[in-house]
Amino acid sequence: FREATIENARHSVQEPGIARFDVLQDSGDPCRFVLVEVYRDADAPAAHKQTAHYQRWRDTVEPMMAEPRASVRYSNVFPPEEGW
Repeated sequence: FREATIENARHSVQEPGIARFDVLQDSGDPCRFVLVEVYRDADAPAAHKQTAHYQRWRDTVEPMMAEPRASVRYSNVFPPEEGW
């Protein structure tokens, strides 16, 4: 999972619609990860899901998931988006 996710992140940060793509691993449980994806606009998440690297990652890690993936949306507070 880790290797496939890092490979996906390497490609994802090259997308024009992605400002950040962080891969975080739980220090207490190395089998748990959080992906923090920061998009530049509202259309970027859908565009990201159309990329070959995302689809390859999704198909590769699906059988590795202990539970279904969950998504939580946040709004930026700081730093200002103009600084991205």
